[in-house]
Amino acid sequence: MTELIETWSKDASEEDGMTEEHAWIWREMINIVPQRDISAARILDIGCNQGGFLRMLYDTRPFASGVGIDLARDRVSLANAARGGRPLEYLASSQLADTGGGFDMAFSHEVIYLIDDLEDHAKQVAAVLKPGGHYDAVTCCHADSPLWARWRPKIAEFSNISVPNHSIATIAAAFLKAGLEVSISRFLANAFIPLEPPNEYFPTDVERVETYARWKLCFRCLKDPNI
Repeated sequence: MTELIETWSKDASEEDGMTEEHAWIWREMINIVPQRDISAARILDIGCNQGGFLRMLYDTRPFASGVGIDLARDRVSLANAARGGRPLEYLASSQLADTGGGFDMAFSHEVIYLIDDLEDHAKQVAAVLKPGGHYDAVTCCHADSPLWARWRPKIAEFSNISVPNHSIATIAAAFLKAGLEVSISRFLANAFIPLEPPNEYFPTDVERVETYARWKLCFRCLKDPNI
């Protein structure tokens, strides 16, 4: 069982800007939800951090209930404090079974690249999804991305957990082995990508656009509706 931590980053302030930084990507993730009506849905956010994704999703497309789960106890406390009147619950745990299961859909954003045992993760996801439910796992941190060789040691410097080196093939294989149907989308290929000054992750605008448009992938993992 993976141990709980207080924060994912060794510098907690590194995480405080994530809600604003990730908001445009979360909106694109919401845009590709296939169901037209999610008002009766139960939804899971894996690696929820401070809870911003579920709050945005609920404010955009209300649903029945949502659960966020994360290893970082401090971040989960902040998420629960920010719920307002939304039907959301956040918990600190490494075990998806602790959420109670029965989810119509699940999401994660830049989480699967930090999970050592993807096969175990995939089994846990399959167990908490309803038949016909799906898991959208989004990441551009994988071995097939041209920038990953530079990014990985930088992330390892400030991460409180290990940083594996998963490829597209190993990610897909883990979910296929768990009995889920897997498809992949370059879901930002037609999105407007915000440009920012060059930094250590994106030295040029071309690298930023190329990475988001080509290598930011959504793995959609579908549970057989007949199970």
